[in-house]
Amino acid sequence: MAEFIHEHSTGVNSEDGWLEFHPTDKRKSVLRTEQETSQPNRIAIEYWASGLEPIYLEGAFARAQGRLL
Repeated sequence: MAEFIHEHSTGVNSEDGWLEFHPTDKRKSVLRTEQETSQPNRIAIEYWASGLEPIYLEGAFARAQGRLL
């Protein structure tokens, strides 16, 4: 079950290390990556998510395109 972990300025939602991209236009689909990381616990996931840089998010978004939920 997905659980909200960290809200980044560009909107990051993660559990078990995947990223979801929610469009501002609600008519468009949510995009989700494959698993991006594996962490031992929620604290480690929160730490990982809080350190994501814009360049990483751009790459993750590119990977997520084509993987519609």
